[in-house]
Amino acid sequence: MKNLRSLIEENNAVINYQSLPTVVGDYDQLRRVFQNLVGNAIKFRKRDISPIIDISVREDKEINEYIFSISDNGIGIEEQYMERIFVIFQRLHTMESYKGTGIGLSVVKRIVERHGGRIWVESEPEVGSIFYFTIPINVKP
Repeated sequence: MKNLRSLIEENNAVINYQSLPTVVGDYDQLRRVFQNLVGNAIKFRKRDISPIIDISVREDKEINEYIFSISDNGIGIEEQYMERIFVIFQRLHTMESYKGTGIGLSVVKRIVERHGGRIWVESEPEVGSIFYFTIPINVKP
């Protein structure tokens, strides 16, 4: 939240979150996962609507992992692009529409997988997106 403070304030973003668990992993890399997903939720917001972002987690004891979710009220993603967004340099928008390199989500995917997790998205155009990722409970990367 500290690293994104100016972006949050400039866009009047509302970030709701619950208490998050302590996990075993690389602090800087996991911070980068959250920073990228929250930053994208702000970046891909609807015009003239303040972004509302909800961060939550649930524990799945059957498969011994935490399932994190970051949801937004942004522009959403069409179904045919949901896998493509995790591939390096695969942009869905022109540079004029949204700045960026097209590497953020591929890096997020690599970090999550390095920590033994997986990542996916559910989305509806013009409604918003929910990015999910898992981190094993108390397992070193």
